[in-house]
Amino acid sequence: MSIATAKRFTIAEYHRLTELGFFSEDDRVELIKGELVNIAAKGTAHSVCETRLERELFKLLGERATLRGQQPIILPKDSEPEPDRAIVQNRPDDYLSCHPTAADILLLIEIADSSLNYDKQVKLPLYTIPLAKVSGDL
Repeated sequence: MSIATAKRFTIAEYHRLTELGFFSEDDRVELIKGELVNIAAKGTAHSVCETRLERELFKLLGERATLRGQQPIILPKDSEPEPDRAIVQNRPDDYLSCHPTAADILLLIEIADSSLNYDKQVKLPLYTIPLAKVSGDL
């Protein structure tokens, strides 16, 4: 008797799948601990909260940091989540060469309604791993 095991992907393999067109534009997935995970659809309240948060964060940050919305970040253990908002250090290339890593991240924000349990049980532990100390003031 053989036991089936799920295929876990590295970040490089995940990027290659994307390059090969494995995902359609409508696919909403992220890589969490090597697994492809569907991202829940966002309701109206979630979208309005994001819009208001974006507006206020932009006023507070100005040009002192880069504000990213639902864009990938690279974390250890083969994870590339897409938090609702990430405040990252400015870089001259605006992260064209690669997504932000732990050393670049200043603050991550998840807006949760139906995804609260998932965000607390799965994503929060990824975000709270002691990754790197980032110095500098906003």
